[in-house]
Amino acid sequence: MQTNSSTLNSALQEFFVTALQEIYWSEVNMANTLATMTEAATTQELKKSFDLHRQQTETHARALENVFSLLALPPQQEPSAGLQGLFDEGWQVIDETEQGSAQRDVALIIAAQKVEHYEIASYGTLATFAEIMGHQDAKDLLGQTLDEEKEADEKLTQVAGEINFEAETEQGGEGQEQETGGMAMAGARSHRGGSRSTSGSRSRSNGSRSKKR
Repeated sequence: MQTNSSTLNSALQEFFVTALQEIYWSEVNMANTLATMTEAATTQELKKSFDLHRQQTETHARALENVFSLLALPPQQEPSAGLQGLFDEGWQVIDETEQGSAQRDVALIIAAQKVEHYEIASYGTLATFAEIMGHQDAKDLLGQTLDEEKEADEKLTQVAGEINFEAETEQGGEGQEQETGGMAMAGARSHRGGSRSTSGSRSRSNGSRSKKR
């Protein structure tokens, strides 16, 4: 559809484009993060879930490129500090949980669902703004991705239900609080992860794990 100049120059359009660039950056980098999370996961069910979402994420990036095309704009990425912090949590739970443990899977699910909820909110806002500004084709593409993000989040919730009991009964490794249930322990780690989204953390967004020690 044609976009009139008054809409393109509006403050709402400017906000819309910036948010679009941020979610595009997220999808491009999330594919790398999900590949690492797939390798780090313990159960085959979670590995399958992460790998499927990685494939969907690559499709979502292509859909966003189509949205840029509909707006007659080049596809550009804008780093998001909020999403970078959430990506860092994914790296941190891999660093701080025992390989092959159910507790690692619970922590990975928590980190992944935080990203999903951020993306669901972002796509919902973008779809609404696209409709307000008359970009119906863009709104349809964004709405389709929104539905797929919700489905991915629901799938992670289902997988978590199967893993939580194992994490609760699993003995903690060295340095872990053995009397704390797996869900509470993983949740505490994910909460602490937000503090690590500081300068230098963006080097991880391209999929390389330059750990901070």
